[in-house]
Amino acid sequence: MEMHTEDRCSKAKLAIRDTLDVVGGKWKLVLLSILRNGKRGFNELSREAGISPRILSKELQELEMNGLVSREVCNTKPITVQYALTEYSETLGEVLIAMEKWGNLHRQKVISGN
Repeated sequence: MEMHTEDRCSKAKLAIRDTLDVVGGKWKLVLLSILRNGKRGFNELSREAGISPRILSKELQELEMNGLVSREVCNTKPITVQYALTEYSETLGEVLIAMEKWGNLHRQKVISGN
């Protein structure tokens, strides 16, 4: 049975909404992008992203809850925490690459005024 255009559109909207619920907002994709270059400590992430510790903590908790980031408490003094991407986060690889490409194109368009 063929799916009607309206049904496909409705499912597409739902899928996009679900995706934005997980990675939407100002910081999540930025954090995922930084972590693509390897593990980072909390303070490193805060500095690299330019994000306050309070907001960073909230964003990392949500990313961890959705299975995209892992948190490892290191046996150091003082105790440090390392964050890394999970295997599941690789499913967002194409999305991040496409967004980076589009962002570069858009920046060039804005700079050139075309």
